[in-house]
Order: sequence, then structure tokens, then C-alpha cells
Amino acid sequence: MTTTSSDAIAKPRLPRQIPFIIGNEACERFSFYGMRNILVQFLISSVILAYVPEADREGAAKDIFHSFVIGVYFFPLLGGWLSDRFFGKYNTVLWFSLVYCAGHACLALFEDNRNGFYTGLFLIALGSGGIKPLVVSFVGDQFTRDNKSMAKVVFDAFYWSINFGSFFASLLMPLFLRSYGPAVAFGIPGILMFIATLIFWMGRKRYIRVPPVANDPNSFMHVAKTALTSTDGAGRPGFYVAAFGGALAVFLLMAWAIGPAWWPEDYGFVITACLALGVLIACGGLGTSMQLERARGKHPDATVDSVRAVLRILIVFALTTPFWSLFDQKASTWVIQGREMVIPHDEWWWPSFLVKEAGQMQALNPALIMLIIPFNNLVLYPALRRAGLEPTALRRMGTGIVFAGVSWIVAGILQLWIDGGSQVSLAWQIAPYLLLTFGEVLVSATALEFAYSQATQAMKGVIMAFWYLTSTFGSLWVLLTNAGVRNDAVTAHIAGTGLSENAFLMFFFAAFAFAAALGFALYAKRYKMQDNYRAA
Repeated sequence: MTTTSSDAIAKPRLPRQIPFIIGNEACERFSFYGMRNILVQFLISSVILAYVPEADREGAAKDIFHSFVIGVYFFPLLGGWLSDRFFGKYNTVLWFSLVYCAGHACLALFEDNRNGFYTGLFLIALGSGGIKPLVVSFVGDQFTRDNKSMAKVVFDAFYWSINFGSFFASLLMPLFLRSYGPAVAFGIPGILMFIATLIFWMGRKRYIRVPPVANDPNSFMHVAKTALTSTDGAGRPGFYVAAFGGALAVFLLMAWAIGPAWWPEDYGFVITACLALGVLIACGGLGTSMQLERARGKHPDATVDSVRAVLRILIVFALTTPFWSLFDQKASTWVIQGREMVIPHDEWWWPSFLVKEAGQMQALNPALIMLIIPFNNLVLYPALRRAGLEPTALRRMGTGIVFAGVSWIVAGILQLWIDGGSQVSLAWQIAPYLLLTFGEVLVSATALEFAYSQATQAMKGVIMAFWYLTSTFGSLWVLLTNAGVRNDAVTAHIAGTGLSENAFLMFFFAAFAFAAALGFALYAKRYKMQDNYRAA
């Protein structure tokens, strides 16, 4: 019997362990979004903020929410480092998941105790952040170059499962909070997190586990250190740039600790620490780039080239941070706006039996994602290719930032109607949610694939951590803006525009996104794509 060429080439197969990871992610995302999406409305009316004047509680709730988000997306640095250097992805995910479960228990048990509740938020930020970069890269580890064509399908299915869990959490948890109180509303996500941990553990014998790279003399940090400390060549400009960044970071932290009169009163530890971290990354990366060629000969050329690639990736990541400053406010600013709108219970098409709270509009985001992802893959992207326009990862991400900006223009127009005294239907929020969600699919779903493919094997966990760190800086921009509008001069300027503070900020964030999209497009033209899937 003869074998045709088509028979000889085996079709790529989906690894058997993938369903365990996707099932884990669906339950974990239910648990996370279940508590996250009721956090602001709970805090506004809870005894946790009883010490805050009632007129200031919305602002205080937003600050707590975005400080929590900063923690969630900061701790991936810790999880990525522990995984890549010591414990591997599987063990790190399992142990941080247990911390995660403990955090949910604290929220359910300490609904009226400020210290206990904040401890729960910290543990969830630690647990969720610790596993966040690892689960995605763990999915990538299950593939080789022989079946990497299946990876895009799985990454999309992975992102679809995230939103499957998020949809039901966003839709149901506000109702549970309203009907049964915070103990039940925070307790159910805790049960789902325990189930997620159990599902992940059940697949332990099937996973491909890439071992950690401990004490790698050619790691990113070792190469960067060699480059910065080298005295070869004329002068040490990169070293001085990095040293300046370190000194400035220390200065910022000392200014916060000492609290001189010129230091902004609203710049607490979270804002200051994030600013210091941003300065370290920016100056350290720039300094390393300036002297990186000095590491050649002391490290393999391939390693030096991979460090250069990582530095280029970090620039791409930095340009997406404004997107996250817009996206994460759908759970704070947009929820607060929705509370000022009228729920159209008298309309025949409104599902009054189910949607009773403005916060439930957040369920639109995951519901639309589950529709948009297959639409893009089956209809939009093939149509663009037929038209001769390849929807590359960078093109998709840049376009997504633009759509986010447009969504905030629409939200700002709705706010103008509200400020003008109009009775605005909550249904109008569907429009900005649709635009923002389309932008999210183009940015976030694409970035999962982009970040994994661009990182070398030894840096996959850490580079994913840097990707999630973009959300930390996105929330930092929100906290800085919130602190800024408490300044009398800024408030007077906003009043001079004739806009309310909420409307002004919505248009401000839209302009912020458009500026970022322009910078992203200019940089994307110069970026060279990499292929770093592991060999079979």
C-alpha cells in the first residue's frame, strides 16, 4: 500500500492535558471576577468605609479597587521569578492557588472587619498575581513547533474560557450580594477557586513540565549586569542612566517616607512604589540597551540577541499601559456612572427578571468576547486576508487601543447627557461596552500569543509577568489622575471647561488612548517578530 504525502504528514493533535488547564482557568476566573466585580459597590455601602464621609466614598472605593488591581498585576513578577528559577510552573501555580483560596475565605469571614477584609484582598492579589503569568505560559509549554499551529486555537479557547467564567460571575454575583449579603457573595467565588485548584491538581500526571533554569549564567539579569558593569569601550553612559534610575527610585521612596511639604499628600505608598518601579524598569532597560553589545564575548551571541528582543518587547508592553487604564475602569468608573442611569424595567426587551443592578452590565464584556473571538477568527480575519491586509499581532493590538479610546468618547457623551439632567437608560452603556470589548480582544487575547512567542525559553515566565505588569501601570495612571483632580488648581481648570469632573476625565482618558495608539503604531513599524516556541 502506498502512502500519499498528505497521509505521511500527521495532523497536529491537541495535547490531552489542555482541558485540565482550561477547566482550571474557567473556575479561577469565575472566582476572581466574582469578587472583583462586586468590590466597588460593596465598599461604597459597607462599614469598611464607614470612616470616610459619604460624599467621598465613591472616590475611596475607586482608590481601593485600583490599588488592589495594582497588586494583582504586580505579583506576577514574584510568581514568574519563583517559577523560572526555583520551583517550576506547576508547583508555583499549585501553592499560590492555596494562598488564593485563603484570601477568598477572609473576604467571606471578615465582611465587617477592615483589617481582615484588607488581608483577604492582599492574599487574593498575591495568589492571583502569582499564578497569572504561569498558567498562560504553562499552556504554551504543552506545545512544540510540530503542533504550534494548534496553539493559537488553544490560546483563543483559553481566553474564551476566562470569559465564560467571568460572564456568569459578573451576571450573578451582584444579585447574590443584593439578595444574600457579602458573606455568600464572596464565599461562592471562594468555593469556585477551590474547585479550580482541584481540577489543576487532577491533571498533574499528564502535564509537560519544563524544569526551572536555576543559576543560569546567561540569564537576562546576568547579561544585563555584565553589560552595565563593563568598562569596555568609551565611557559608561548606560551604567550612569541605570544608576540615575536607581537613585531616583530611592529618592521617591524616601520622599514618601519622610513626607516633606512639597510631596503630594495623595501620593501614598502604592503610587510611590509603582513610580519607583517604573523608573527602575525604564532607566535600567535603557541603560542596558545602550551598553548591551559589551556583553558579547562574555555571553553567547544568541543570549545577547534574546536580551535585546526582550527589551524591545518591554517597549511594546509600555505602550499598551494606557489601554489598561481605560479597561479596568469599567469595574469602577463605569459602574459608578451606571448607578446614575435609569434601568429600563418598563421596556419589554429588558430582562428585568435577571438584570437588576448597574454592576451587572459588566457581564456584557465576557459575553461579547465569547462572540467576538469566533467572529474575528472565522469572518473578520479571513476577510482582511482576502483583501490583502494581514491582521498581524501588532496591528491588532494597536487597533484595539484605538477602539478603547472611542469607547470612552461614547461614555463621555453619556455622562454629558446625565450631567444635563436627562434620564439616561442604562441600556445605552451597551455601546461603550461593545467598543471596549472589541478593543480588548484585539489587545489582550492577541498579547497572550504575542508574549509567549517573543520570549526565549528561560524568560517565558518573567516576560509574561512583565506583560501583566502593564495593568499595574494602567491602574497607576488612574490613581495619579484621581489624586490630581483633588488639587484645587486642577479642579478649577476642569470647572473652566464647563464639563463635570467625570465627563472631563472620560474625554481625558480617551485622548490618552489615542496618543498611546499613535506611539504604538510608530514603534510597531520597526519591531521584528521572533519565533521562540520550543523544538520538538
